[in-house]
Amino acid sequence: MSKQSSIERAVVHEHILRLPDMVASSAWGEVAYFLNPSGRWPRGVYMATVKDRNGPNDRASALDRPDVWRLNIGLSPGEYVALFGPPPSRPGKGGVIGGDWDFQALDRLTPHPVYGWMRWVAILTPTKSTWERECIPLLQDAHARASKHLERRGR
Repeated sequence: MSKQSSIERAVVHEHILRLPDMVASSAWGEVAYFLNPSGRWPRGVYMATVKDRNGPNDRASALDRPDVWRLNIGLSPGEYVALFGPPPSRPGKGGVIGGDWDFQALDRLTPHPVYGWMRWVAILTPTKSTWERECIPLLQDAHARASKHLERRGR
């Protein structure tokens, strides 16, 4: 995949922050995106992250490669199951979820290597077409999931 065909992280960042009530926070080698209407909660509900380096317990994607980064999205139960079936079991510390997934493949949606059990998905350095066709709709699903969570939390 040529660098020109991939979506820029800045485009992803701007798109996510244009969704209603979103805030971003940088920590642990990633930018985390939270739904947090009116700053009511210290953080809100995690909706997505962009990670650009390996962590001590998250090396499956080999993010130490040049120009490789990972978009992670937390999905609703229905959307996750429609894409991948029931979530896998939680891995042990430093492990990855079970399944026949290539967590180092670029531009391919997979369950998140560590948090797939929580219905998170991941994609490494998506192309512009994959961004538009797959990632944007999944971010909309994630936003709706986070909104429902906050409605329940606010009661």
